Amino acid sequence: MALDLRMRALAHAVAVLAAVALAVFGLMRASPVDPVAAYLGPAMAQASPEQMARIAESWGLDRPAPERFARWAGQVLRGDLGWSTTYAAPVGQVLGERLGASALLAGLAWALSGVLGFALGLVAAMARDRWPDRVIRLWCYVLAATPTFWLGMVMIALFAVGLGWAPVCCAGPIGVPSDQAGLADRLRHLALPLTALTLFGVAQIALHTRIKAIEILQSDPVTLARLQGAGPGDILWRHVARNAALPGVTVLFASLGEIIGGAILAEQVFAWPGLGRATIEAGMRGDVALLLAIAMLTAVVVVAANLAADRLAPALDPRQRAR
Repeated sequence: MALDLRMRALAHAVAVLAAVALAVFGLMRASPVDPVAAYLGPAMAQASPEQMARIAESWGLDRPAPERFARWAGQVLRGDLGWSTTYAAPVGQVLGERLGASALLAGLAWALSGVLGFALGLVAAMARDRWPDRVIRLWCYVLAATPTFWLGMVMIALFAVGLGWAPVCCAGPIGVPSDQAGLADRLRHLALPLTALTLFGVAQIALHTRIKAIEILQSDPVTLARLQGAGPGDILWRHVARNAALPGVTVLFASLGEIIGGAILAEQVFAWPGLGRATIEAGMRGDVALLLAIAMLTAVVVVAANLAADRLAPALDPRQRAR
């Protein structure tokens, strides 16, 4: 039975990855961007049609779309992710150089948004319909309706340009190689994009946790605990937090895709040297191989997160282990 469930989950994961690859390839195929023209840039004015045709032929752009997709899929299965026309380097090398920066930013933002969102949800539930609850809900509604790039630009204008508390951009001082930047400089440059991305992910988790916590507070076990003299702290820790943890963790893992999507815009606004900026560059230049690799990597992370949430559920809820 357990083996069947694992095989079924694996089959679903493979189907999702295949669907993502086909969708991204189809969108890039329908895009009006000419990869050769984007690659040449201003030099296109000096290139002859024959030269542009030879470049397109060397990249395989003159082949039918099904053949190109099948050729790309075969390369991926052999461990070759292709060649990035944007960075003139193997796609694997581009991913390797930028994955660490994106993982640091998105990973920290994801974890912090989970902790902060869960705590705010519990506080709002315990103070239901009082001013802390109203303030937290209003803050969450505003954050949920605020695009990441707009929030990032406001933070740059206020904290970097206006107050001068943080650098305007980048992962380190401008002109200093990344391997020579100190820890303090790295943290100063990380503060603003991390704050913007964390705030982006807080709202959904806080609102879901609040609803679940209110439901728990109205349950019979909590009513009995109150009658037996349990204080607010005891009720919060022994009843609300423990029982609200499972939906909180589920929402947290489900929000990973949104955090990655927000990171793409945040990296562009803050000039953060991660995969988000590479994604936009690849889209603007018609770099199919790089965009497909990033999309597949993102899909793998999101699928793995959902599978991890399914595996964690029995550990957090003993009732599911008994089923």
